[in-house]
Order: sequence, then structure tokens, then C-alpha cells
Amino acid sequence: MPPADPPGLSIRSLGQVDYLPTWLAMQAFTESRGADTPDEIWLLQHPPVFTLGQAGKREHILTETGIPVVAIDRGGQVTYHGPGQLVVYILIDLKRRGYGVKELVRRLEQAVIDLLAVHGVDAERLAGAPGVYVGGAKIAALGLRIRGGCSYHGLSLNVAMDLTPFKAINPCGHAGLAVTQTHAQGIALTLDEIGAALARELVAQL
Repeated sequence: MPPADPPGLSIRSLGQVDYLPTWLAMQAFTESRGADTPDEIWLLQHPPVFTLGQAGKREHILTETGIPVVAIDRGGQVTYHGPGQLVVYILIDLKRRGYGVKELVRRLEQAVIDLLAVHGVDAERLAGAPGVYVGGAKIAALGLRIRGGCSYHGLSLNVAMDLTPFKAINPCGHAGLAVTQTHAQGIALTLDEIGAALARELVAQL
């Protein structure tokens, strides 16, 4: 189970949910929140979908696969979401927490790095390429939107999924970028177990 909700932060496990209504729900939550609205972390999976960030270029989608492509309002280029991948949406008030988007990115990356380290996997950042990498292969992607000083979107961590769709894109705009997942790194935890563990690391970082 995820950790008990700390003061001012609610953790919601949503299961597998369609991308578009979830994106609209994040926008609605952010637009309607007030100064005292508790922050939230959403843990979920999506059915297969490619998402194209605000700076996204269609040429980074290399092959037609039949998987939907949704142009969205986060930063970054193209990525893939699908079953077996943990998606974590971070809906927090940065003004209230006293740090900016660069520090938020650092904290999100560190939560993943610390989670993997617990299981003996050495992970790192790469300069100019937000996310978390193991041996040069991307295991977690980040993409955020800040509106009114509050964040939405978040990160995705590959756990036990079909990685084939990544071959149809330049992941995050990087040609030939390798991808990996926690099961390939010898971490046998289920997606729910990984989600609960990552939620604890995020609470510690945020």
C-alpha cells in the first residue's frame, strides 16, 4: 500500500485509466485549486499511447503503429505510455513548498535514483536530458507543466512492460536512445509494489 497521506499531500492509486480524461482531470484540478488545496500524487497506468509535448516534433515518431498520438501541454518531446509502466502525476503547489521547477525535477529524479539504489541498481542523471538512466538506457522519463505556480504531469517509470513501441519513436527526441525497465534490472517487485515504494521516496523528497 502507498504510505499514509502526510499532511497537505494526498496519494491516489487510480489503476489503469485512459489518457485523455486523466489529462483533463489534472488540468481541472490545477485550475480549480486554491491556496489551501492539498497537493496530490496520482499513481496509475495508461493503455498504449504516445504523448507529444509542447516542443514535440512529429518527425520523432518514426513508424506508424496504430497507437494513438496525443499532443499535450507538458514540456519535452515524444514518449510512450503503456500497461506495465508506472505513471506518477505530481500535482503540487510550488509556491507553497518554496522551490521552483528545476528543483522539482531534481527531486523527482532523486526519488527514482534512491528507489533503485535500495535494490542495488546504480542510476544517474544525464546532462541536458531530464530523466533517470541505468547504463545509458532510460528507465524513467519526466515531463511537467507549471500553471499559476502549480505543477501537473510528472514522471513515468518502466517496470514490466512491452518496450517495443519505444522503437517507433526517438524517445524524448533522442535518436537511438535505449530504454530499460526495473524487471530487466533484476527488481522483481510488481507495479503496485514499485508504486508504493516510489510514493514513499517522493514524499521524502517533496
